[in-house]
Amino acid sequence: MQTRQSADGTELSYERHGDGRPLILLHGGMAPREYWNPVIPHFEEYAAIVPQRPGFGTRLDDPAETSADEVLERETRDVRTLVDAVDGDPVLFGHSYGALTAIEAATDAAVEAVVAYEPAVLPDDFREEADLADRMEALVEKDERREAVKRYIEQVLHPEGIDDLDAWLAEWPVWPDCVDLAEEVVRMNRAVERYQLPDRLDVDAPVLVLTGTDGPDFLRDSARAVHEALPHSRLVEFDGVSHSGPAEAPEMVSAEVDSFLRE
Repeated sequence: MQTRQSADGTELSYERHGDGRPLILLHGGMAPREYWNPVIPHFEEYAAIVPQRPGFGTRLDDPAETSADEVLERETRDVRTLVDAVDGDPVLFGHSYGALTAIEAATDAAVEAVVAYEPAVLPDDFREEADLADRMEALVEKDERREAVKRYIEQVLHPEGIDDLDAWLAEWPVWPDCVDLAEEVVRMNRAVERYQLPDRLDVDAPVLVLTGTDGPDFLRDSARAVHEALPHSRLVEFDGVSHSGPAEAPEMVSAEVDSFLRE
């Protein structure tokens, strides 16, 4: 594990795998950095840099005072710190909330390209009625942290429903750690609910926007909207792949990414 200090003094932890073109992998809302383990072997020609988001496996200096309005700004700033730390202009590859962070960081950071799998952006009509953060926060305040995180899983990870969610969670290796992330996931969701996609995203680098047919419909809609707001982007949809595309179908996703980057 390596560390880097951000402009505000926060210590950023990250792993580095291999040598070559720097590829910064940004995990999403409920995933630890291990989310990228299935993906990394498919990028042998790259130096894969995998940071741990503050609050996800590392302690925030004062998480209670980190507001929803500050969450995206804080994490975007951290990504820019990593961009400045590597040799050359890196590629940013983000999943979900990490994809939104990657795009925002690229508005004023020197990057070679951006890959964004289903950025955590809500369509306007969906955002106006979104209340997941409120529902989760109410459960956390009642010390029902497990139920709070289950609401996130039901709405974002498995909107199609699971016959026996508790049984599925019992087999999910990261589930106990996810429960510990409840407060951070509430702040992250509130930041997503407040984020409004501009008509144009000021990103000079080429962007590959990815989505899957088996994920939430609103995220597929958002992927298209993000694509249309970018001046230089390509949109690719994977048939039969869910919101967890990079970890679920790493060979398919990485092949598309590698083809894009070679061009």
